[in-house]
Amino acid sequence: MPPIIEKSKCTECGTCVEICPLDVFRYTVDERGKKHPCVKYPYECWHCRACMKDCPQGAISIRYPLSHMMFTMDVPEDSEK
Repeated sequence: MPPIIEKSKCTECGTCVEICPLDVFRYTVDERGKKHPCVKYPYECWHCRACMKDCPQGAISIRYPLSHMMFTMDVPEDSEK
């Protein structure tokens, strides 16, 4: 599952492009010549969270695949000890 850039929070600083060890993020250039970070190779993401931790605006979130989610449940203490 790819990381998501929340456009309303993103200041286009490029930290995500610079910090990603797998080059998941790249710049796109609009018709005015302005560079914008985007998720270019979403399925290359290893979910290391470097982009999420280093984004100064907190504009990046990561959707984890089901296999990466941890399911927990409360286990009652053994009362017969």
